[in-house]
Amino acid sequence: MHPRLLCIIAFLAAFIIHSAAWAQSKTVKGKVQAEDGSPLPKASVLVKGSKAGTSSGDDGSFELAVPANATLVISAIGYSKTEVKTAATDFVTVTLQADNRSLNEVVVTALGVKREKRNLTFSSQEIKAEELLRAKESNVLNAMTGKVAGVQITSSSGTPGASSRIVVRGVTSIIGNNEALIVVDGIPINNAETGAVNSGPGSNRLIDLDPSIIESINVLKGASATALYGSAGARGVVMITTKSGAASKKPAITLSQDLSFESGIFPEIQSKYAQGDRKEINNVIYDNVYYDGETDKASSSWGPLMDTLRVNGQPVQKRNQLKDFFQTGVTSNSTISFSGSNGAGSNYFASYSYLDQKGMVPTTFLKRHSVFTKFTTKLTEKLSGTFQFNYANSRTNRMPEGYILESPIWTIYSAPVSWNPLPYLNPDGTQRVFRFSRNNPYWVLDNVYTRGTVNRFIPVITLNYAPFSWLNITERMGLDTYNEQVKYYEARGSVANINGVVVDRVNTFRQYNHDLIIDVHKQFNKFNVQLLFGNNVLSTYSQNVEGRGVGLSITGGYDNVANASTQTYSEKHYLTRKTGFYSQANIEYNHILNLALTGRYDGSSVLAKGNNFYPYGSAAAGFIFSELLGPRLSGILNFGKLRVSYATVGNDNVNAYALTTPYLSVSTTNGNTIGGISFPFQEQNGFLLNGVLGNPLLKNELVREFEAGIELKALGNRIGAEISWFNKKVTDGLIPVTISPSTGYNQTTINTARMQTRGIEVLLNANPVRAGKFNWDLVFSFTKLNNKVLALREDLTRVNVGFTQAIVGEPYGVKFGTRFARDSATGQWLINASGLPFADTQQGILGNITPDWLAGLTNNFTYGPFSLSFFFDMKKGGVTENNVDGYGYFYGTPKVTEDRDVRVVEGISIVDNKPNTVPVKGQDYWRQLSGVLESVIQDATYLKLRNVSIGYVLPSKLIEKTPLRSASLTLTGRNLWIHSPHFTGGDPETNSFGSSNGSLGMYSFSTPTARSFNISLKLGL
Repeated sequence: MHPRLLCIIAFLAAFIIHSAAWAQSKTVKGKVQAEDGSPLPKASVLVKGSKAGTSSGDDGSFELAVPANATLVISAIGYSKTEVKTAATDFVTVTLQADNRSLNEVVVTALGVKREKRNLTFSSQEIKAEELLRAKESNVLNAMTGKVAGVQITSSSGTPGASSRIVVRGVTSIIGNNEALIVVDGIPINNAETGAVNSGPGSNRLIDLDPSIIESINVLKGASATALYGSAGARGVVMITTKSGAASKKPAITLSQDLSFESGIFPEIQSKYAQGDRKEINNVIYDNVYYDGETDKASSSWGPLMDTLRVNGQPVQKRNQLKDFFQTGVTSNSTISFSGSNGAGSNYFASYSYLDQKGMVPTTFLKRHSVFTKFTTKLTEKLSGTFQFNYANSRTNRMPEGYILESPIWTIYSAPVSWNPLPYLNPDGTQRVFRFSRNNPYWVLDNVYTRGTVNRFIPVITLNYAPFSWLNITERMGLDTYNEQVKYYEARGSVANINGVVVDRVNTFRQYNHDLIIDVHKQFNKFNVQLLFGNNVLSTYSQNVEGRGVGLSITGGYDNVANASTQTYSEKHYLTRKTGFYSQANIEYNHILNLALTGRYDGSSVLAKGNNFYPYGSAAAGFIFSELLGPRLSGILNFGKLRVSYATVGNDNVNAYALTTPYLSVSTTNGNTIGGISFPFQEQNGFLLNGVLGNPLLKNELVREFEAGIELKALGNRIGAEISWFNKKVTDGLIPVTISPSTGYNQTTINTARMQTRGIEVLLNANPVRAGKFNWDLVFSFTKLNNKVLALREDLTRVNVGFTQAIVGEPYGVKFGTRFARDSATGQWLINASGLPFADTQQGILGNITPDWLAGLTNNFTYGPFSLSFFFDMKKGGVTENNVDGYGYFYGTPKVTEDRDVRVVEGISIVDNKPNTVPVKGQDYWRQLSGVLESVIQDATYLKLRNVSIGYVLPSKLIEKTPLRSASLTLTGRNLWIHSPHFTGGDPETNSFGSSNGSLGMYSFSTPTARSFNISLKLGL
């Protein structure tokens, strides 16, 4: 028989057999659920040996035509694959078990979309709830410190509620906002620093979020991961997912109580010498003359040795000013939560917590009430909804910080050990001080304060409509609104404001967010395709109203502005809107190849017409090469993936109304006077144009980023590694520039800066020991960034950014100022004729605040009901300005100034160009150093034992006859040990003046950070 005829006959036979089989087909319905009975949407349901298949709906249901005796293959992200035969039934209930191998770990990505981590084409890192709560921090950001590769988090001070700063993969803007976008359950929320009236930090508004309601945090790092979030995503995104209800119909009640005790980590202060200075007596100048602070007052501690000091034959008591002033801080945190289910597809979670933190500075505190509810229900067969509400009320009381006259911290750090500051009043009612230009710190506690009250509401409604198994439509609406009332009071008699000051400030913030997302997902044989389309509208309004009163008539704490003889009011309000259209395509082939394409088109009201709409997007690919390995190799290397991506993101880092030049009230610019005329003049207000000229041509900054990475898991997934390398370039960066005064202005803003950041991130996971009841897990993270300012403007080489500068060819955040004059040949100090070093006539670069690298190491041990966890983190390099020493060298207060012997300063004399031989007194040496900024620029390298936790979970046998479901006791220590070999302050991690760009790299008389001990009891009912 002809071969072609044989092929035709064979084909017809196969067709007839196949048709007969399908002729006996039937429709099978079913439901896919998890072990706890909750539905699993988007589960893949395939007919084994066929291309036919479908996906489960939002309620886990599916319907599929199958041949007789078919076998269904069901799989879902994060769950083990299973097979079910359909011969004997028309309805199947499939229960999938969670895949504990972690290869199919599910994470929350942009817009709240859950994806299997193995299929991600970008870098992200997740922190689970237990890791956050283990840190025992009231601020979520502080709980994340050191745990995420590529992320740097720094606190500002130890004041209750003090702000913290989070930066992902380095800075992206010279002067604009560089902090990551915070997203809670798909809704961007405000994390601005507010509440600071006088010197010192405020609070970053994430402090309003109770850490106990968080299920997990996923940090999206690169531009390809965050492009869908629009302009704000250029700075990285912190995705916070809150807890949901349990599937059990019986309510689960959880009670927890934490109690912490905090002690300060102080700078090194000398305690050998008394108050005093040089003094001329009978035309003779004497050193080390004692001043008692009563009849003789002085700012300095250059007096005699305390051990030999006698007054009227009696030794003078040596005081520990730090120990006497600062108290042990006490923090109590009480939480109760309820969770459960009231029917199929419905669950609820509710929580209340009360945080009461008494600061180490007396009278300072943070009190926070938090209420959170979340309810998910099935509204119809195809429509489900999640309704959640978060309310927080917080009250704070804080003291001024920094080197201002009002700061009690400054006075305590520099107070002589020979002076008793109590009582703080003289018999005539005036302040009793040891020097005339500073307030008594104990007087400040009763007469100067900043009190704030915040009420914040975050309601979110999420509706999911699944008309077909392959289509899901999500509408998410959220509001973030808060009102903050701040009262600053400074009583009459203050050294800084002798007549007293009252400031009333009211901040109102409202932000509306709306997303409409269409999610199409379909499986075609070996291809799994997901298409996502959406629209976002974001509207933000803020208002600041401030009344300032000077010259108080009534004493005794009457802090109403009406008490002031002079009253001025100002008001600012801003309204910005942003709209965006976005799309994403994720294509997976045979569990081996992944392709992700995103695009977004944004419109921003803060940019100039013609520049206010701008497109950007990303392309990324992942190759899971471990799928191609043979059985022998795959038994060793369980998972391996290579990924690469390129993305561009537009960053509209422009302030509202920066395109225009607004008028300012004369009262806020020239003290009510211009040209000798006081305003109001003849009942008319006076206004001046702002000195900063608006630029109507401003456009968005542009971030371009290339990223490559590798992910590995080996030896039964007991060893894992993720390594990412990225190159990020910023163009059209915003910078302030000085312009000719002849224009009538002194400054404007332009888009000309360029900056580059390259970095490598390493995350290692290991399970070295797993034997019986004993288990040891460890996680190591490492980050190294290389940043450089490439250009500012053709005729501009540096721009001032607060306490640092951006200089072309240098990293962002350079310390620049007076430096020691040095010999060009040897680099030694040049010494003047008096035997002292001196400042160079030219200022220069003194270092940069960017660390060489960051690392963190977490160890978790468990043995039966016992657990032990400890966490080290390290920062290598980067400098800070130790302003405490900067002032202290002059006044003789740092520990190093105890060395007061006559010395010959090593260096080259400018008199004869030979080694210096002229001796100088210690007091002259240290005071000379205080005038040169280089002397207090210190390497901020540190190694911290940041957290140690010991826990015990009561065995079920001990509580089976009680109402308890579970019970645990945990002891935790924070900041138990800090090694900072080159830093003489308390904590080198501190930015004393807050979280803004301009506040970085400064350690200056802030409330010390704490070393604390915590006991925690948790009960489940």
